[in-house]
Amino acid sequence: MTEDISSIIASAEDHMKRAIGHLETELTKIRAGKANPQMLDGIVVDYYGSPMPISQVANINVMDARTLSIQPWEKNMLQPIERAIIAANIGITPQNDGALIRLFLPPLTEERRKELVKKCQGEGEHSKVAIRNIRRDAIEHIKKLQKNGLSEDVAKEAEGNVQQVTDKFIAAVEKHLASKEKEIMAV
Repeated sequence: MTEDISSIIASAEDHMKRAIGHLETELTKIRAGKANPQMLDGIVVDYYGSPMPISQVANINVMDARTLSIQPWEKNMLQPIERAIIAANIGITPQNDGALIRLFLPPLTEERRKELVKKCQGEGEHSKVAIRNIRRDAIEHIKKLQKNGLSEDVAKEAEGNVQQVTDKFIAAVEKHLASKEKEIMAV
């Protein structure tokens, strides 16, 4: 019976790690005043009729702290990439010089910084909800085992262990949010 409980806890921990990984990915997409190629990860461009991420049709480079350059592998992809960036509404207007596209990141205003912090908080809340749902599922599994003959003491101990794991991952979410907020608010 105890190997069932340990596998439930291990599975829950694995799923919670994935939730943290997803949060980290989402937070890298939120710009903090510095140019970062991952800001363009969610943007897809129409490549001969099929949607492709920009990173698969062009080289994306950081020219300086506030400038990204996108150099398509085919010249005829300049217009579709430019349209995709505008359509993505990331708050940056692309500058097309006929050979490559430059993205100049404007300095963040105090109001925009606060909006970005709120967006980060929202992502953090999604992660916390996911972690709590994982905890709920793990506890339901333990309760099923208890109905099938697991002792009440062992079940309570297992639920306590699941709660400890949950607390650890909620604290990790808070830590990620605090560091991202500090990064955004730094002028």
